[in-house]
Amino acid sequence: MPLPRNNLYPDFNISRLSHIELGVKDLEASFAFYVETLGLQVTEKESDYIYLRGMEERGHHSVILKKSEEPTCNVLGYKVFDEEQLYKAENYFNSKNIKTKWIERPFQGKTLLTHDIHGIPIEFYYQMDRLPTIHQKYKLYTGVKPLRIDHFNVFSINVDESVKFYSDLGFRVTEYTEDEKSKKLWAAWMHRKGTVHDIAFTNGVGPRLHHVAFWVPTPMNIIDLLDVMSTTGYIENIERGPGRHGISNAFFLYIRDPDGHRTEIYCSDYQTVDTDHEPIKWDLKDPQRQTLWGAPAPKSWFEEGSHFDKTEPKEPALKAQPIVAP
Repeated sequence: MPLPRNNLYPDFNISRLSHIELGVKDLEASFAFYVETLGLQVTEKESDYIYLRGMEERGHHSVILKKSEEPTCNVLGYKVFDEEQLYKAENYFNSKNIKTKWIERPFQGKTLLTHDIHGIPIEFYYQMDRLPTIHQKYKLYTGVKPLRIDHFNVFSINVDESVKFYSDLGFRVTEYTEDEKSKKLWAAWMHRKGTVHDIAFTNGVGPRLHHVAFWVPTPMNIIDLLDVMSTTGYIENIERGPGRHGISNAFFLYIRDPDGHRTEIYCSDYQTVDTDHEPIKWDLKDPQRQTLWGAPAPKSWFEEGSHFDKTEPKEPALKAQPIVAP
């Protein structure tokens, strides 16, 4: 199936991905993982919430941890170009008969909550409290030295439909995997900010969150994190890697938090700012698409993910299967 044409003039303009809210059962266990082990910076800590940012981020938060009875992903957040885009977004989603709601989000200005074609909760805002720069406060660099949030990856029950929906919002495909037999998309990587992706879609039971990723300075930071995790009680939380992806060229590591939410630690992808940037196609059976070098992905990586709050996952339309580690 051909990719949709790039929509360079969408009904409203999204700048980039911004933040994620994760439901966690034990805030102190999550604090030990995200702050004391990974090195994200605390910007606000309350009885039911922890707000976090990376070392290069000026916005108040890129991660919200909310105390919950069950582990969930509650929302994926995006920043728009200006406040007018919020009203344009409201009109756009209403025209598609997708419900919208204005909500109060601490440390953010006017925020529009809605969902995508398959029920993923998403929100848009323009203003967020701005904080002083800390990227040169080197004594704060701990753990894997996370600089910024990089992307979301979600399981989609129909990747072709997801790609069409987000293409209409102005996202552009950088790389994709096609099942040669059905000619349908098995996965796709899409961006707004000029890197390989702000969001990616992987065929599977969904919608569910596959992972959230953070950009780090060098591969050595990932090696250092592995040394720390293996000697501080987190060795079972290491799921996959390190290695290098064929798709995106990224040096990667996948780890699981105490609730099972998956995080990718990520660096070394490439620039995609040109509007005529040509997408790269991969065959589903090519073993180097998922791992240019390193061990193949385990079964859990293809099957396990975080449920979105109040969204019931369904079986995918496509039944194709990539290479899985034994």
